Amino acid sequence: MGGWPVYELVQVSERCYYIQSPAKIGLVRLNDRDVCLIDSGNDKDAGRKVRQHLDLNSWRLTAIYNTHSNADHIGGNQYLQRQTGCRIYAPGIECDLTRHPVLEPSFLYGGFPCGDLRHKFLMAQPSDALELTPEVLPEGFEMIPLPGHFFEMVGFRTPDDVVYLADCLSSRETLDKYQIGFIYDVAAYLKTLETVKSMEARMFVPAHAAACEEISALAQYNIDKVTEIAERIVGICDRPISFERILQRLFTDYGLTMNFEQYALVGSTVRSYLSWLKDTGRLAVLFEDSMLLWQRL
Repeated sequence: MGGWPVYELVQVSERCYYIQSPAKIGLVRLNDRDVCLIDSGNDKDAGRKVRQHLDLNSWRLTAIYNTHSNADHIGGNQYLQRQTGCRIYAPGIECDLTRHPVLEPSFLYGGFPCGDLRHKFLMAQPSDALELTPEVLPEGFEMIPLPGHFFEMVGFRTPDDVVYLADCLSSRETLDKYQIGFIYDVAAYLKTLETVKSMEARMFVPAHAAACEEISALAQYNIDKVTEIAERIVGICDRPISFERILQRLFTDYGLTMNFEQYALVGSTVRSYLSWLKDTGRLAVLFEDSMLLWQRL
C-alpha cells in the first residue's frame, strides 16, 4: 500500500489526488467546489470513506468516471450515487456490466455463478451508469484506451498531466506474490503495455501500484511476466493435456492456493492465454475421448 494509511487522501498535483485503497480511487477538483472521481473503490464502505473526504473539504461530487467494471472499481458507485445524485459513466461494454454486475462472475465462471462467486469481490451492487464518451468528460480530460485487462478499460489524462492507469499493470510485489495477474485479452494487454511503456506524464497513478513519475520499467516488468507465463503454459503442453490439468500444474508450480474465486479468476485468465497461444500458432487443440486437449506445435 506504499506506506500510506488506507483511505488517506494523497495530493499529486494542484487539482489531482488519489484515495489510497485496495484499488486507488482518483479524485480531481474541477473548481473550488466540484470534484469528480475516477472509480469508486470496492464496496459501500469505500463509498463512505470517499463521502467523508467530500464532506470534510466541502466538495460536491458531480460524476464518477469508471475505468472498467471490475467490482473493486465500481463497488462504491451505488452508495455514492444515492448519497450525492452524481452521474456515473463507464466505457462501452463496461457500462453494461456496471449496470448488471452479475455479468462479471458469470463471465469469469463461464456459466451461472454459484453462491461462492456471487459476493462483493466479484459482483458489485448495480448502479445507474451511462456510457462514457469523450463528450461527457470534464474540459481538458483525455480518455486513454487501455484494453486487455478487461473488455474496454480506459485511463485518463487530466489537465494537470496526471495519468490514471487503472489496472493495466501491477506492482512488482503483486506480480511476484500472485504470479498470474488477471487478463481478458492477452494480445490487447501486451499492446496496451507497449503503449504505456512509451508514455510520459507529470505523474502516473496505477490502481494497484505506487504512484510514480516514470512508468516504463514497471510496464516492461509486466510484459516480461506475461511472456514467462505463456512460455510455461507452452511447456506444460508438450503432450496433449486438458485445461484442468494445465490449471493444476500452474497452481502447483507457482505455489498458488485453489479455491472457487481463484479457480474463476486464474482459470479465466489461463483460458485467455490458451486462446492467444492458439491464435498465434503456438498451440493446437484435439478432441480425444470426448475431451478437449491442448498441445504445443
